[in-house]
Amino acid sequence: MTTESLDRVRMRELFDLRGSYNELTGGHYDGDPYPTWHRLREEGPVHPGTVHELTGRPETLYFQGLPFPDRPHFSAFSYDACMEAFRDPAVFASSPEAVDADPEAGSLGHQSMLSMGGVQHRRYRGLVQPSFLPSNAEWWMKNWIEETVHLLVDGFAGDGHAELNVDFCAAIPVLTITGSFGIPMEQALDIRAALTRDHQKIIDILTPVVAARRAEPRDDLISILVQAELTDEAGVAQRLTDEEIYTFSLLLLAAGSGTTWKQMGTTITALLQRPDVLNAVREDRKLLRPAIEETLRWMPTDPMFSRWVTEDIEFHGQRIPKGAVMHLCVAAANRDPARWDSPDEFDIMRPLKSTLAFGQGSHICLGMHVARGEMTAGINALLDRLPGLRLDPDAEPPSFVGMYERGATAIPVLFDVK
Repeated sequence: MTTESLDRVRMRELFDLRGSYNELTGGHYDGDPYPTWHRLREEGPVHPGTVHELTGRPETLYFQGLPFPDRPHFSAFSYDACMEAFRDPAVFASSPEAVDADPEAGSLGHQSMLSMGGVQHRRYRGLVQPSFLPSNAEWWMKNWIEETVHLLVDGFAGDGHAELNVDFCAAIPVLTITGSFGIPMEQALDIRAALTRDHQKIIDILTPVVAARRAEPRDDLISILVQAELTDEAGVAQRLTDEEIYTFSLLLLAAGSGTTWKQMGTTITALLQRPDVLNAVREDRKLLRPAIEETLRWMPTDPMFSRWVTEDIEFHGQRIPKGAVMHLCVAAANRDPARWDSPDEFDIMRPLKSTLAFGQGSHICLGMHVARGEMTAGINALLDRLPGLRLDPDAEPPSFVGMYERGATAIPVLFDVK
């Protein structure tokens, strides 16, 4: 397997945060929102309005919980308010309508796990969760992550220069998740392009794979789904239908290829901008884990999650009506000085505390351990194989952009060729 089938021009089109694929989530926003978020949090933990409006962006943006112009919107900026909402799914639901009203509901159909709650969510999530536990990290590493990482480094290790954000960071998760589905590399970018625009195209790609795994299972994620059994309230076990497998797959493909690359790029940029910290991590790889965790705190790639309010409540000084959308600005919460000292500083030596970067509660990110594995393997490979890794002083330096999907722009680097 080689990277020749990866169209780098198309990669840049699909993964450019300022490109057309991210325009509707605020990809052109290039300001620093944190001073405004600090001010808002100091004024009160919860405010009427959406996060982007309160940040000074009046345009209509689309993301989870947006735009829904017919509903009242509120935004939470403190750690305590966001954590309280995450931990109360009965009041702060993950979808506009209750999809778990009948615990004996049958087919998953086209209903994503992200929209479920209660019994139904636990049952369906339980089918795939074991594959994403830390104990299975080696399975992901051995089968897909390590090979992908080193294949990509092979493509530029002899050049003395590279652009790491798209040519490296963006490629790792999309090739990992599509590889785990048995989808060949030459179709990986077709999957990425279709995720927001043409789900049927993805289903057409998956259909022969699902049929083949039903006939002859392999050691991959589709095989796990076709063999999974869902036990209903009566104790009767049933296999997932093809439609249910497609719905699971769309969720896992979107999550697996859409966020980790931005977080990895942010981590690499933060280290390259601080050569002393980069050298410390290079010399002591035990520091890589706290460096990744600090980046998740300091600048999470998804700054906001949304929940739908199911009853009239008083919440942190605001009267919230039933049917409102509550936006949880986890990026602001992750810099709450009530929880972290000097929260705007990037400090990999600070005591580790749990953050809200992957959410919390029953809907905490299913693939967070795989994401950490991808970032760890990727950054270790760069430090192992690219001596003298540094930002290219003659190129435009990377900057952080985006409103609801934040990440680094191009990361041009130089390194010594062995």
